[in-house]
Amino acid sequence: MTWAGDEGRAIIEVTATGDAATAVREHVPALVGDEVASRLSGQDPTLWGEAAEEEARVRLGWTALHDTSRDLLEPLARLRSELVEEGVDRVVLAGMGGSSLAPEVIAGSAGAQLLVLDSTDPDQVHRALEGDLRRTVLVVSSKSGTTVETDSQRRAFETAFTEAGIDAASRIVVVTDPGSALQETAQEARYRAVFEADPTVGGRFSALTAFGLVPSALAGVDVARLLDEAAAVAPFFAEDTDANPVLVLGAALAGTSPLRDKLVIADHGSGLFHFGDWAEQLIAESTGKEGTGLLPVVVHPDAPELQDVAADVLPVHLVPLTDEDDDSPAGSTRTEVTVAGSLGGQMLLWEHAISIAGRLLGINPFDQPNVESAKKAARGLLESTPAAEPPAFTDSGVEVRASTGLLDGVETVADAVQALLDSLDERGYLAVMAYLDREGHPAEVLEGVRSGLAGRAGRPVTFGWGPRFLHSTGQLHKGGPAVGVFLQITGTPRQVVQVPGRDFDLGTLISAQALGDARVLGESGRPVLRLHVTSPDALAWLAGLLGGRR
Repeated sequence: MTWAGDEGRAIIEVTATGDAATAVREHVPALVGDEVASRLSGQDPTLWGEAAEEEARVRLGWTALHDTSRDLLEPLARLRSELVEEGVDRVVLAGMGGSSLAPEVIAGSAGAQLLVLDSTDPDQVHRALEGDLRRTVLVVSSKSGTTVETDSQRRAFETAFTEAGIDAASRIVVVTDPGSALQETAQEARYRAVFEADPTVGGRFSALTAFGLVPSALAGVDVARLLDEAAAVAPFFAEDTDANPVLVLGAALAGTSPLRDKLVIADHGSGLFHFGDWAEQLIAESTGKEGTGLLPVVVHPDAPELQDVAADVLPVHLVPLTDEDDDSPAGSTRTEVTVAGSLGGQMLLWEHAISIAGRLLGINPFDQPNVESAKKAARGLLESTPAAEPPAFTDSGVEVRASTGLLDGVETVADAVQALLDSLDERGYLAVMAYLDREGHPAEVLEGVRSGLAGRAGRPVTFGWGPRFLHSTGQLHKGGPAVGVFLQITGTPRQVVQVPGRDFDLGTLISAQALGDARVLGESGRPVLRLHVTSPDALAWLAGLLGGRR
């Protein structure tokens, strides 16, 4: 175990056993000798090699956000007070990836109400628009200002405010990088407030920038405490010692040999709301490239992946911080990592550790070279909508399509799913990608699917909601090890939500995103099974088939 804190009181704890402990012993001395911790805290862009230096030079501002973000506190407190006085207490966040995942964790961990809208599913967006607009403020978060999902949500809400007789400009708050297209739009429209984020911080490292703090503060979270938690551990993370938690965690995650590249993350009462979902993006986008990477698999503690741990799986347990001694026996052969600490402290811990993991893997942790491919494919489909591809067959209300060769001799959904599972190799994984309403009925129906498939496959299974995961694990799917197989689930929305000022609606957009991603995966040689449900009953039937054991 290693920890950070003063006078015997730990505020961050990291424990590594088995192969993970061996990795720590092998790699941490060299990391200490190379002064990696102090150089990282000092924003040294040379840590990842010459090829990464140019990008790293403008991507390390996150190491000091516990200090540099404090200028946001006063204007945020003032704006929240104004909104509350006006009876505006429903905060909706339109954002994707780093712009939404961190605020969801921050607000949820504090018990604050924040409606995160990170989907183009028409049913999900329609439900948000049907809420009490007279009590609503919309936070629009986008680094570039051109994210199609966020722009579409902004347009829909602006029109809805106006149609409800509300001054739309007074109810829209923007978070973006200086000089972005969104900043220009906000200034022209005279939106309520514009908060500029630190442009030297990439999206997945932006939890403690305006992207994480603005929506959280407007929802009532004490974000000063979050910064204090990060500030409390930052000095320890800069120390070049073998007890530095960031060095231990980074080495444990990326230093096992052979590499345990499936990080199965389970929360055992840490008190942090959906922390694994935030860590998922940080890990996958930072490491999944150049044919390597660490696959985050977010699971419940009783997941099949943790019952019979495969040789390429590293269990990672998020646990509460207590004063009790670690109960792992000395010299334990069980391989696992446990992490405990405050939210602000853990966010900074994982950002440091994953940056160090990138150094050990020999990749640039700050780029995402494959993210744009699916976006480009979706844009092309929107601009020139092709004729619908006929299904190979339909079974019980489920239309079945797949990449070349996968359905040879297959005539039922059950056999199609089995064919996909049979294509898994001994180091493979299955990614379930559901382009459906993640907060409505589909979420309830599909709840047991991930675990059920993992039990059947005997391999790690991830579950992502589209298009949300495209800004997260989508990078690793295409840039990481070519061992994934992919199950895409789509449906027909009940609602139609037009995007004002555009010649497409959200149903068309989410369909293009799903098809675009499937095409990119298929063109890169990844097996893809596409199941389109035509009714709620068909979805329930499919969920039962997928979640059952054979």
